[in-house]
Amino acid sequence: MEGDSVTLNTDVTELQRNDQILWTFGPRETRIAEIHRQNIYMDESNRIFGHRLQMDSQTGSLTIRNIRSEHSGLYKLQIISDRETLNKKFNVTVYDPLPIPVITSNSSNCSSSSSSSSSNCSLVCSAVNVSHVTLSWYKGNSLLSSISVSDLSISLSLPLEVEYQDKNTYSCVINNPIRNQTKHLDNITQLCHTCAGSPSANKFLAAFISTVVLVVLVGVTCFLYGKYKRAAQKGKVFEPCVNAEPTAQAEEQDVQYAETGFFRQNEQKKKANGTEEVIYSSVAI
Repeated sequence: MEGDSVTLNTDVTELQRNDQILWTFGPRETRIAEIHRQNIYMDESNRIFGHRLQMDSQTGSLTIRNIRSEHSGLYKLQIISDRETLNKKFNVTVYDPLPIPVITSNSSNCSSSSSSSSSNCSLVCSAVNVSHVTLSWYKGNSLLSSISVSDLSISLSLPLEVEYQDKNTYSCVINNPIRNQTKHLDNITQLCHTCAGSPSANKFLAAFISTVVLVVLVGVTCFLYGKYKRAAQKGKVFEPCVNAEPTAQAEEQDVQYAETGFFRQNEQKKKANGTEEVIYSSVAI
């Protein structure tokens, strides 16, 4: 994996004074490290490896520290001694770090059977920017499905249909030849709550919501009607919902009539002949 330290062993117990070790890399067999007469030569100017290479002076083994994907390829070892010449090859493949897979629910694929109270939910396991990996669904320890990708760095997704009331443990695993990452799903209702309702429960919920909305609308309508009616009686607005006859009645009820009456003034005047003269007040209507 990227970031690891890799050691390519020569399988030599101890180098002799006249032994020569030569390491090369890539199709051009670029010399990257050498031991000659017990002196170590490292190509630290190599732009690919820099200061990542280290050699064991006793065995000639080569260590690559903090290895990267560009260090993948063919390494060749040549051991020249007074007795014989040995050649070895190492094919190194460096894998990108594995992300932890992500499990989501696809609510658009929620479906319910009218003959059963259980619901189904579509789960999706995904991983982005991966290469040389396999993505798999497991139910317990049993493999359900898998999908693989080779060289290209792409995004993978793998769907799975499950029942809402299923009590089994599911897990999604992403792996390459040397490592794996696992995401467990112990409780399906954590993701499938949108699929939990049975058809009858869904109908009841819809009816309840419709009733609440209707009651609210009726209340708002009555409030507005009463407000406009009071304003119409005060002559501030025209009330289109009230016909002409009730309006006329309302106007007649607003007219108040005064009773006519005659009142004697307290002051009394006498005529010259001694008789009393009654003076009446004017009539007010």
